[in-house]
Amino acid sequence: MSGAHASFISMAVAGRAIQTELNTFELMAYRSVVGFVLVCLVIAFSKDRFAQVKTTKAGTHVLRNLFHFTGQNLWFYGITVIPLAQLVALEFSSPIWVALLAPLMLGESMTRSKFIGAMIGFIGVLVVARPGIAPLELGHLAGLGASIGFAMNTLFTKKLMRTDTTLCVLFWMTASQAVMGFALAAPGGVTMFSLGMTPWIILVGVAGLSAHYCLTSALRHAPATIVAPMEFARLPLIAIVGMVVYGEPLELAVFVGAALILAGNLYNIIAQRRLRKTAA
Repeated sequence: MSGAHASFISMAVAGRAIQTELNTFELMAYRSVVGFVLVCLVIAFSKDRFAQVKTTKAGTHVLRNLFHFTGQNLWFYGITVIPLAQLVALEFSSPIWVALLAPLMLGESMTRSKFIGAMIGFIGVLVVARPGIAPLELGHLAGLGASIGFAMNTLFTKKLMRTDTTLCVLFWMTASQAVMGFALAAPGGVTMFSLGMTPWIILVGVAGLSAHYCLTSALRHAPATIVAPMEFARLPLIAIVGMVVYGEPLELAVFVGAALILAGNLYNIIAQRRLRKTAA
């Protein structure tokens, strides 16, 4: 999850730079092409090579990538119109959806500790976002939409981890989302990025891939309702980046909210450890 944090922050910085030339569909298309090439290289040198991309869960892959593609486009739009800390705060309502839907989709138990931990974290998000006090914009709606898309992505990823390898999931993610990006960009004409934009394109492609590799690996080792709240730690980090790189205000509410978010996450983790010890 630490690797995922670093990757998502790098992706936000690169995404802002790229959208001075490209729209979100083009950004997603080029990012996916970079990711697809890297995934294929890794697969080519792995033990099972391309045999591991075979799957019996094609429908689940399609649903996962539709939700993720939609959420990611909304997220890239959001980073250009509202402060990074606000967007990430809204994005972090995603674990609430995960907590509510995981028992239905994954058969995971909804324990009291998981619910309380998620609620404490969400209160922290509200402290940062301050709905009803600050004016709501399209960027805020994009952030909420992205959070739902990412929640569904998390749940479908957890389902796929029962049968498919991480490289299999990443192969179909990059391949399908490259097609989606170019298809949606095509009616208006696909823009070729400038030479000076090339490093940012490579960075967003590498960061997007490493973020999902780290997140997918985390989901292989822990329940979705544990992994999702751990993303809350990204909030104070992205707030500092917004201040240093873009001059966005760093408000006390961000740190108060982050403290609540961290408290909810720690409560959840400690409670789950106690349950395991009791069961043992």
